Amino acid sequence: MIILAVDSSSRAASAALWKDGDLLGEQFLNTRLTHSQTLLPLVDQLLRSTETTPAQPDCFAVSVGPGSFTGLRIGIAAAKGLAFAAGKPCAPVSTLEGLACNLLAHDGLICPVMDARCQQVYTALFSCREGRLTRLWEDQAISLAQLGEELARRREPTLLVGDGARLCRSFLGEGCPHVGVAPAHLLHQRASSVAMAAAALAEAGGLCTAGELAPVYLRLPQAERELLARQAAQQATNPATGR
Repeated sequence: MIILAVDSSSRAASAALWKDGDLLGEQFLNTRLTHSQTLLPLVDQLLRSTETTPAQPDCFAVSVGPGSFTGLRIGIAAAKGLAFAAGKPCAPVSTLEGLACNLLAHDGLICPVMDARCQQVYTALFSCREGRLTRLWEDQAISLAQLGEELARRREPTLLVGDGARLCRSFLGEGCPHVGVAPAHLLHQRASSVAMAAAALAEAGGLCTAGELAPVYLRLPQAERELLARQAAQQATNPATGR
């Protein structure tokens, strides 16, 4: 199976081509350029360098969340467009599971952590044994304090991965010597890991149509959260009228 995978869920953007368990190529950028500028040129360069046409992949994989609201929409729109044009299915991959796939050589616990701002993180927990992941927590948005409490209770070697990994490690302080941070070259989301997770998803029958592909945000956008906060404040001021 040939899988074309993309990831634009956070600051880094990447595209990868995967065939029958082998990585044929990957394009990766971790710059301040917007994903609308970088993602499709990365895909085009990848296809040209691997002499692959856009119709050849058997499915199109993308990280569907959690992550940057704009970044997720750009990646999903790219995957949808490619899949619609080729008439092929899509593989919706959890961003956090894709991050965990960066560390399949680790024997222990893997905790993907993405900075969700306001002292919150997107996170999950996986056990890794002999290159196989077992999910222990579902994807969730929780406070750094909650995550710190959970990790402090565990004594198994744990690696943090993702753009919130260093933030979390700093927050934990010296009380969690069993918790470390992934090396820099494995710290960020990579399309090659999304492709790896997509291959397992395909085997499990988890593919979807391009029309069914949708983001998984885990929490409301900031504008909606601020609107709800204003409405709650108004209601508290005058319960009868909400004004």
